[in-house]
Amino acid sequence: METRELAYFLAVAEELHFGRAAERLGMAQPPLSRAIQKLERRLGVPLFDRSGRGISLTSAGEVLAREAATVLDAVAAATARTRRAGRADPRLVVALKPGGDGGLLPDILEAYRAHPDAVEVELVLCGVAQRAQLVRDGTADVAFLHIPYEELTGFDSEPLRVEGSVAIVPRGHRLAGQAFVRVAELEADPTPLWPRRHADINDPATLMQLVALGRLIAMAPESVTPHLRRDLVCVPVLDGTPTTVVLAWPERTRSRALAAFVRTASAVAERLSPAPG
Repeated sequence: METRELAYFLAVAEELHFGRAAERLGMAQPPLSRAIQKLERRLGVPLFDRSGRGISLTSAGEVLAREAATVLDAVAAATARTRRAGRADPRLVVALKPGGDGGLLPDILEAYRAHPDAVEVELVLCGVAQRAQLVRDGTADVAFLHIPYEELTGFDSEPLRVEGSVAIVPRGHRLAGQAFVRVAELEADPTPLWPRRHADINDPATLMQLVALGRLIAMAPESVTPHLRRDLVCVPVLDGTPTTVVLAWPERTRSRALAAFVRTASAVAERLSPAPG
């Protein structure tokens, strides 16, 4: 199968209408229909059920739709990485949310600059849900992610720091003056607790504004504390789920610049880790 055929098939699978799919692809409907029929003959199975008034995916078509999306995403990511690798000014693109580096990034960048395999580092600040996707689609080379909240399938990773949790509340909140809280206290509060509720909010600025307005309480890694707005307070959560800050990059990546960055980050994290006891 060619990637062009997969793109044709996926457009029809998503639209479930040959006319709309053809319009989306910028082509006439008859050649699109012929291309799908040719693909079905080659595979030896029907991909669409045409018995009703419209069309629907067969079980074989559902499988191919999943596989085609994966293949096309991989091709697009490979294209993006290849183009960036061929630039005259090579650089390492690092994705992270604001404050999502566990407080390590300044020391990592300083140490990395001295490495013989170092290249220029470009930082991409983004929302919680965007970091992993930027690495998957080839826009970024590596990202700071947080476990257990994010999926590492398809990534190699290096753990850097384990952090406790804090609750972020407005300064006037009844919990703001406490030395610590427990998760049960946060869940008993009438204000919804993020990310257990409204987990779809992933823009840090939006999240902090909602907390400041008293619409949410946010539970986050303790490293957010130095970056907090003045109208917000962090309270340690004694039984909050620990967060592991990791670097994540695509499996089987062969890049000396990336390998140097990961080794440097690991060394910095070990050097800055709190002494036991």
